[in-house]
Amino acid sequence: MTAESAFPPPNLSPDLPSEAPTAPTTPLAPSTPLPLPAAPALPLGAQTLQALQELLHQGEAANTRRSYQSAMRYWTAWLQLRLGQPMALPLSVEVVLQFITDHAPRQTAQGLATTLPPEVDAALVAVGCKTRMGWPAHATLVHRLAVLSKAHQNQHLPNPCQDPHVRQLLASARKAAARQGLHEKKQDALTKDKLQQLLATCDTSAKGVRDKALLLFAWSSGGRRRSEVAQADMQFLRRLGSAHFSYELRLSKSNQSGRSAPENFKPVLGMAGQALEDWLHLSGIRSGPLFRRIRKGGVIGTTALSPAAVRLIVQERCQLAGVQGDFSAHSLRSGFVTEAGRRNVSLAQTMALTGHHSIATVMGYFRAEEGLHNGAARLMDDGDGDGDGDSAPGFG
Repeated sequence: MTAESAFPPPNLSPDLPSEAPTAPTTPLAPSTPLPLPAAPALPLGAQTLQALQELLHQGEAANTRRSYQSAMRYWTAWLQLRLGQPMALPLSVEVVLQFITDHAPRQTAQGLATTLPPEVDAALVAVGCKTRMGWPAHATLVHRLAVLSKAHQNQHLPNPCQDPHVRQLLASARKAAARQGLHEKKQDALTKDKLQQLLATCDTSAKGVRDKALLLFAWSSGGRRRSEVAQADMQFLRRLGSAHFSYELRLSKSNQSGRSAPENFKPVLGMAGQALEDWLHLSGIRSGPLFRRIRKGGVIGTTALSPAAVRLIVQERCQLAGVQGDFSAHSLRSGFVTEAGRRNVSLAQTMALTGHHSIATVMGYFRAEEGLHNGAARLMDDGDGDGDGDSAPGFG
């Protein structure tokens, strides 16, 4: 049975126009926060309720809050521009089905297309809810639906995202995207050879010394995320000896509760330790943010780099080094895992540094092109083991 015949398409209610209304003349609000859970039915005072709200917000990672706000802002804009209605929960199943068909491409006689009118697509770009016209990656569609689902759950409202029609349509959209070859593009990996080219561009200026220390700290300590690099603080850095450090990663994507564990301590040794030693000596930093902004004239500031600045440093160094590819701060993480696989570092040792809990996730970082170096692909050439000596990369 096909997805189309599994259930008849529901009739959209008459108040959902197929044509886009005129774009609003006033700009949308800068962000729409994810609705918080309804207040508990307890005799709590106003001050306690306010504290509850603040704890709920502060318990979430900043990146998570931003992604929720971005998704809800998109929903608000789409509802206003596409259907001419304000954001008001709960949404109907029909509205969610319309959202999916507006953002999941399907094959037509004219090629891939969605049901989103071009004028609405252009208006969404104009109000800053998207950077370009066209359908989003399937992962983005799934994320926006997940945020909407969470909003309904928090308000204890009927959840349209859990409707069987919605779930089946989303599953069909995922399969269609796979058959269409619309795979989400991953950032290229900064393996050791490429990283060395970036390091060669770092001179003895304050910016050069800082960037070298930052790149090696992020890569060698297990491929730190850009938010972890930006939040690195001297209070969590421990000196083990000359140019030997241990950094305690108190909070991370996989440890948002800050639980204490041996794997929280990340070694910064060898070349990375020396680069960090040089940066601390040059900057004179003794407390506060580890990696800081540098103003004109090489003056080292007191404020930490932002996560976006970490990404820009990686991209600028790639450009200076002439390293071709699509790189970002996350390329340091994927490069570390890929290099570990090349050298047959055990999976347990690799995951202890990266902080991953899922083997499948770690293996996903090992880029497809590394299969060209896999010795298992040359079993016929190796004969009785007296082949060319190429070893198979992978996790031993």
